[in-house]
Amino acid sequence: MAAAAAFDAQLARDIVDRRKSVPGALLPILHDLQTAFGYVDDAAIPILAESLNLSKAEVLGVVSFYHDFRRAPAHGRVLRLCRAESCQALGCEDLVAHLAERHGLAPDAQADSRGLRIESVYCLGNCALSPAALIDGEPVGRLDRDALDRLVAGADRGPV
Repeated sequence: MAAAAAFDAQLARDIVDRRKSVPGALLPILHDLQTAFGYVDDAAIPILAESLNLSKAEVLGVVSFYHDFRRAPAHGRVLRLCRAESCQALGCEDLVAHLAERHGLAPDAQADSRGLRIESVYCLGNCALSPAALIDGEPVGRLDRDALDRLVAGADRGPV
C-alpha cells in the first residue's frame, strides 16, 4: 500500500487524462488515484465524473461499493480479515472473537492505540489458504490465533 500523499487536483487530472479513453476506464483510474494518494479523495469524484461523462453518484457508487477504495487516508496499519464462506468454514469467526477478547479489536471500528485497524472483507480470493487476511496489502494465509497475535503484536513495529 502506498503512503498517503496530499491530494493534488492537477495530478489527479493528469492521472484521469492518461486513461480516460480506455474502455472501462473508471476502475483503473480509481486504482491509479489510490496508488498515487493512498485513497480516493472526494475532490476527485467531480473530476472523474466530468472526464468520463458519468454522474457524481455513479462514480461515488463505484468507490463506495469496492472495499479496496478508501475515501480518506489510512492512518497506521490495516489488517483485512476475510470473512467469506471458505474462511468461515476454517475458523475466521473464531479469530474475530479472539481479536475482541484478547486484543479489544473489532472489525470495521476505528484504529486502536497502536494504529491497527481491522477491516472485514468478503473474499480475498485466497481460499486455498483459509482463513486468509491482508496486512497492509500483503497476503497472509492459514491464520490461527497465534499468527493473529503475532500480527497484532507487530502492528506497532511497522510493516511485516
